[in-house]
Amino acid sequence: MNASWFRLSGLAAVGAFALVLGLPDRALAVDSVNPVLDPPQAQSAPASKPAPKSSKKKKKATKKDEKRSELQFIDGYRAAHALIYRRHDYTAAIGKLQSLRHDDNPDVANLIGYASRKLGRYDDSKLWYERALAADPNHTRTWSYYGMWHAEQGNLLKARDYLAKVEQLCGGTRCREYTELKGVIEGTRIY
Repeated sequence: MNASWFRLSGLAAVGAFALVLGLPDRALAVDSVNPVLDPPQAQSAPASKPAPKSSKKKKKATKKDEKRSELQFIDGYRAAHALIYRRHDYTAAIGKLQSLRHDDNPDVANLIGYASRKLGRYDDSKLWYERALAADPNHTRTWSYYGMWHAEQGNLLKARDYLAKVEQLCGGTRCREYTELKGVIEGTRIY
C-alpha cells in the first residue's frame, strides 16, 4: 500500500506541475493560487562527446532537485495565498512569501505589495508593486492593485491612468482587474 500511495502522490504532484506549466501568460494569472514560474532556461547545444555516467547521474539529480524546488515554491506560494485571501493573516503571508526567496517573481512581489497595503504599510506596498512591475511590466493584477493603492492615497488621476493600462492589457473592460479597480475608483468597491 505504501508503494502505491507513493506512486499516486507522485503522479498527482507531476500532474499539478504539468498544469502549472501549461498556464497562459502572466497577465492572465488573475488572483491565481498558481504563481508563474521563471521561464525555463535555454538548453545548451549537445556535446560532441557523450558525458560520463557520473555526470549524467548528477544532471538527473539536479533536475529532480529543481523540480522539487519548484514544487516547494508552488506549495509555499499557495499557502501564502490562502493566508491572504482566506485567513486575512497578512503579516504571516508576507513572512511566508519572503521565505520563498523569489522576491523578483511578479506574483510574489504583487502579493507582498497587496498584503502590505492591507496592513497600511503604504510605502512598503508601493515598493513591492514597483518590483512586480519591474519583473513583468504587463502584470495586470499588479497594475490593478497599484491603481487601488493610488485611489486609497487620494490620487484618482493616477488610478484612472492605471485603469486605462489595465483595460489595454485586458483587451477591454470585462476582466476582473478592470472591474475591481473601476469599482474602487468610483467608491462602489473596497478591495
